[in-house]
Amino acid sequence: MSEVKKYVCQTAERLDTFLAVQIGQTRSQIAQLIKQDCVFVDGKKVTRPGVKLKPDQTVKVEFPEAKTQAALEVDFDVEILYEDDDVLVINKPSGVTVHPAPSVKDATLVDWLKHKGVRLSTISGEERHGIVHRLDKGTSGTMVVAKNNEAHEFLSQQLQDKSMGRYYIAVISPPLKEDITTVECNIGRSAHNRLKMACSESGKYAKTQFASLLPSIDESAQLIACKLFTGRTHQIRVHLESKNRHILGDHIYGLAPKQEKSERVLLHAYIIYFIHPTTKKQVSFVAKPDDVVQNHINQKFNSEQINEVMEPDYILNSFNTDI
Repeated sequence: MSEVKKYVCQTAERLDTFLAVQIGQTRSQIAQLIKQDCVFVDGKKVTRPGVKLKPDQTVKVEFPEAKTQAALEVDFDVEILYEDDDVLVINKPSGVTVHPAPSVKDATLVDWLKHKGVRLSTISGEERHGIVHRLDKGTSGTMVVAKNNEAHEFLSQQLQDKSMGRYYIAVISPPLKEDITTVECNIGRSAHNRLKMACSESGKYAKTQFASLLPSIDESAQLIACKLFTGRTHQIRVHLESKNRHILGDHIYGLAPKQEKSERVLLHAYIIYFIHPTTKKQVSFVAKPDDVVQNHINQKFNSEQINEVMEPDYILNSFNTDI
């Protein structure tokens, strides 16, 4: 049985704009719900996203149930950091795509969730059950998955008001010159390489802060922490490239990919924090890096200092902003 929610419009505005705010999804995702005959205004089915609502009109949304489909073989496992009736917090492995797409041929994180029988929200549509935010395929680390629509709405709103966020760690070359480096530039699709994003005046606003943690033993590389103030595609990598830095193992944005020795891009979402949908209290979780990242750090950096700078409190205190 599908889940039904009702919302009352207070002022005259477009239907898709109204629902995007109420549900915490993009207008394109709202358009998909309308296309699937899931949206009604005062009891009448709506076919156009641009319908103009009047004050006091009631909008009903029948969220679609997950469809049963042939699942791809899931040949990987995912570390679960925390789970309850509302959320699942995981440590996503590098090399795993978050959700299905026409270009994705291998099993995704969504396939793993379904394979495990995890109950998921349905707000984002058939291909993105439970997915509130994403990580690039090559990036590992903390993610929170919504297990019901109420949790999904609550978490999505936190992405908008910045009460949810993550701190990343990365190994870059060459080292940054300042202890704290803040980069602000709009990000859009690269005009020269369709696989890349780039700083562009016509792109969307993006801001990242980088904190230097430790130089490598030979001082050719540096362990840094990254704090995102926005969530654009490839944001950390683009902002580092704008400073002529790159993450080791990154063959798309890397300056000299032939010299890279790492099996994967050395970027890891280390800490996640958010307000729990039920308790309304802030929670945070730490995901340990995988063996590839940890072994590289152990080999290239001073072991005694690494233990200190990898402490979550040390990382949080390295920035000049609150968590």
